[in-house]
Amino acid sequence: MEAVMKTMKLLTTQNGVNGEVVLSADKSISHRSIMFGAISQGTTIVNHFLKAEDCLRTIAVFQQLGVNITEENERIIIKGKGFEALTAPNKRLDAGNSGTTIRLVLGILAGRPFTCEIAGDRSLNLRPMERVIYPLREMGAELQGIERSDFPPIRVTGKDLQGIEYSMPIASAQVKSALLFAALQAHGETILIEKEKSRNHTEEMIKQFGGKIKVEGKKILIDGPQNLIGQEITIPGDISSAAFYLVAASILPNSEILLKQVGINPTRTGIIDVLLQMGAVIEKQRINEKNQAADLIVRSASLNACEVSGAIIPRIIDELPILALAATQATGTTIIRDAKELKVKETNRIVAVAEELTKMGATIEATEDGWIIQGPTLLHGAKVNSHGDHRIGMMLQIAALLTDEPVELINPDVINISYPSFFTDLSKLIKEGSK
Repeated sequence: MEAVMKTMKLLTTQNGVNGEVVLSADKSISHRSIMFGAISQGTTIVNHFLKAEDCLRTIAVFQQLGVNITEENERIIIKGKGFEALTAPNKRLDAGNSGTTIRLVLGILAGRPFTCEIAGDRSLNLRPMERVIYPLREMGAELQGIERSDFPPIRVTGKDLQGIEYSMPIASAQVKSALLFAALQAHGETILIEKEKSRNHTEEMIKQFGGKIKVEGKKILIDGPQNLIGQEITIPGDISSAAFYLVAASILPNSEILLKQVGINPTRTGIIDVLLQMGAVIEKQRINEKNQAADLIVRSASLNACEVSGAIIPRIIDELPILALAATQATGTTIIRDAKELKVKETNRIVAVAEELTKMGATIEATEDGWIIQGPTLLHGAKVNSHGDHRIGMMLQIAALLTDEPVELINPDVINISYPSFFTDLSKLIKEGSK
């Protein structure tokens, strides 16, 4: 018998959204904070960690690898003893739904002198890993899909790694980070040449934890092996989570939201750049240079269509579903291209976004590498599906705010993967907007 999927009636509003939000911690940095703490010598203290399902999977993986990780007074404490202290797990590592976890951990395991297996849930096990497996093999590691050659579960036998020069065929921070973790263990120089610049948290954190790395345009040079030293870090708010509020306040009349201490790393702020290009009203205040964070104020605006393509795509890849919604409310034809990477996310986001927004009345056409979107269009109620993808689920909730008709979401719990308090935070902004 087929299981009955949970559904939820989404929030609606007759007014705008107003108030302030202290966002959950940046997901990308939360993952990496655990990884860097685990491979460093000494104690790492992580303040404002994202306790969402994906990031908790990363903690569990490194605990299985023998790392002492605890929580004390809302801080994550990691007692690292370096790469050499990682030990073979007594069972298969489980990355759950987290592509970041499995891909980056493959880079760490590639240089460890033991064999182990890592897999994910049904969705993750359908996501190809060849983009990480092939260059790690070039460095000397043994990696092989157990059931299918390039898909999880993956069996990894770590080896003495050698530095390589590698031109990345795609712009992917996950692939780049996996190779950088391997390079930290490898003998000699590793040179990575990016197709386009992607988010650079791993490069920044290598420096923060005492490592040495050079970045020359799209070329990254790193010598190995290296030893890192534990640090205390504070994680800013997640710009990918902020994106839903940036769009909500922009497209809903009578709205104004203050988002406190959001990460503004330049490799992640493509969503702000594109929304400003479309006519959004977004201000930065209280800029914290050290943490690369700032308060963001966003107000209602009349948006105009634009074209999004090329070098900005890696800086906005996770925010493209919510940007597609913004485009449905912008005047003119928005074209988003060069985003084939969306096909290998939690679901095929190109197809899923087009399907679900079409159900609500949007004029959106899926293309080979993005969408063509006509706006503005009046959205209406529908029964929609998250497709097991947290970002599509949250995008559809923001879409539901544009109609006073019922919108029912299939599989809303998937949002817990990255933002467990999303509905609670949003309901407060709706309540404040109705005063």
